[in-house]
Order: sequence, then structure tokens, then C-alpha cells
Amino acid sequence: MPIKLNDQNFEEEVLNADNLVLVDFWADWCKPCEMIAPVVEKLDENLDELKVAKLDVDDNKKTASKYGINGIPSLLLFEDGEEIEKFVGVKPYEELEEAIEEQL
Repeated sequence: MPIKLNDQNFEEEVLNADNLVLVDFWADWCKPCEMIAPVVEKLDENLDELKVAKLDVDDNKKTASKYGINGIPSLLLFEDGEEIEKFVGVKPYEELEEAIEEQL
């Protein structure tokens, strides 16, 4: 189950993490976000070395703004507190898995 992020715990859960972190920036009203949610959950289940988290952009505008989230869904991959890859829009599981595994 992906970790629920907010403006207050983002630094602790993502920037200070010891492993790769995939953050799904989403919103309740976003239909493409609903489409990619099962893909994100499958990545969480299948990639043990990956920490997966979700951030609602409507409730956490500060963090969404800081990372320039203009379109959702946006998936950002972090390593050692730095954004290393960004995926915007709905992507197939295989494409995301391959890109993430290259970083593991």
C-alpha cells in the first residue's frame, strides 16, 4: 500500500529516504489518475526495493508547486533527496517498471 504524503511529511518520507522513492502526484477529480492508480499499486507490490507514495495535489499545493507539477498524474522518482526522473500522464506498467529497475 503506497504511503500517504502531505506537505508536512514529504521531507521525512521522500527526501530523507534511504532508498528509491516513487511519488504519485494525483487528485480525486482526475480520471487519468484513477487509471494509473492500479499500476502504481502493482509497482509497490512487485518492487521490494522501491518505496511508493502518493500526494494529493489539491491538499498539498506547497509540495506540488515546489516540484512544478502542472499536469497530473505525475510520477516523480527520487534518490538521495533528488528528483532523478519524471513521468507525466498515464504510462504502462512495463515502461515504468523498466525505467525504475534501471535505477535500482
